Amino acid sequence: MVAAALAVLLARRPQGALLVDLCGDQPALLGCREPQGHGVRDWLVSATDTPPDALGRLEMDVVTGLRLLPTGSGGDVGARHPAETSAQQARALAGVLGRDLRGVVVDAGCVLGGPSPGAEAAVTAGASSLLVVRPCYLALRRALATGLRPTGVVVVSEPWRALAVGDVAEVLGAPVVAEVTVDPAVGRAVDAGVLAQRLPRGLHRALANVV
Repeated sequence: MVAAALAVLLARRPQGALLVDLCGDQPALLGCREPQGHGVRDWLVSATDTPPDALGRLEMDVVTGLRLLPTGSGGDVGARHPAETSAQQARALAGVLGRDLRGVVVDAGCVLGGPSPGAEAAVTAGASSLLVVRPCYLALRRALATGLRPTGVVVVSEPWRALAVGDVAEVLGAPVVAEVTVDPAVGRAVDAGVLAQRLPRGLHRALANVV
C-alpha cells in the first residue's frame, strides 16, 4: 500500500513514475486489470543476455503518469535458477532501474522469509529504501533478522501498541520518515478500485514529505 501511494504521488510530477511489483498484488491495490503474460520476475530468471529494453515492453498503464511493471509468472526466482544467476540478473535490474529518469518505486513485498535476489538488489541499490513495519516487538525482531538495513522506516501506527515511534527507530537503527495511521478510507478506496485516482488525504499527508 505504501509503495502504491508513493508511486501515485510521484506520478504527478512531470517525469512520471514507474512502480515495479515484485510482490504481485499491486494491480489489485490500484484497481487495474490483472496483467497476463510476462513480468519482472520472468526477466529475472531469463538468460543473462536478455536486453534491458525488454523490461520496458512489459510495462502497463495505470493512470496518467504512472506505469506498472508487473510481477509476471516467474514465481520464486531463487528456486528456479542458481543463486549466482539470479543475483546477476538482480544486479542488472537494479542498474536498469537506476538509469530510469522517472521516479521509480519497487515493491519488494514481504521479506519475513528472507528477501529474494530481486528484492535484495532493489533494497540495496536504490537511492533510498523504506521498511514498512508495525510498532510490534515480533515484527521488529523479524525485521532485524532479515539483515537488510533501510535508509528510512514507515511506521503503520496502531494506538494500542506499547512501543512508540522512537522505539522503532532505535531498534532498527534508521529514522522514521513517516507514520501512517490505520485509516478505513484506504480500505474503501481499494475495495472501490479508485486508489490510483483518489488517494485518501490522510495517506497523502503522511507520505508527502517522503516523496
